[in-house]
Amino acid sequence: MDDARDKGLALNPKYDGDGLITAVVTDDQSGDVLMVAHMNAQALGLTIETGLAHFWSRSRQALWKKGETSGHMLEVRDLRIDCDQDAVWIKAVPPCHTGARSCFFRRIGQDGLSSVDAAD
Repeated sequence: MDDARDKGLALNPKYDGDGLITAVVTDDQSGDVLMVAHMNAQALGLTIETGLAHFWSRSRQALWKKGETSGHMLEVRDLRIDCDQDAVWIKAVPPCHTGARSCFFRRIGQDGLSSVDAAD
């Protein structure tokens, strides 16, 4: 255990071999999971600086600001890092780029996908 990283108050993210950390995004009000993504150092820095969520797209190998093309930005209300600084938790104002409140708006069932009501 690295006491400085695990217990201290200095930001010292522990990125994986690809230079990424996992980011879990939840609704600031309800606590519902909105999305899971990854951040590199630049994405984390821009998120801290701007108050808008930025991520690293593993599929496109590019930095992206959530909602930049859809207009559905994620406004960060609280940004936290876990005890060993290898994952972040973003409490944000939704929605998903599709316009749904959460990116997890479909349920998987035996008959395929179905929409999840906002009240679920």
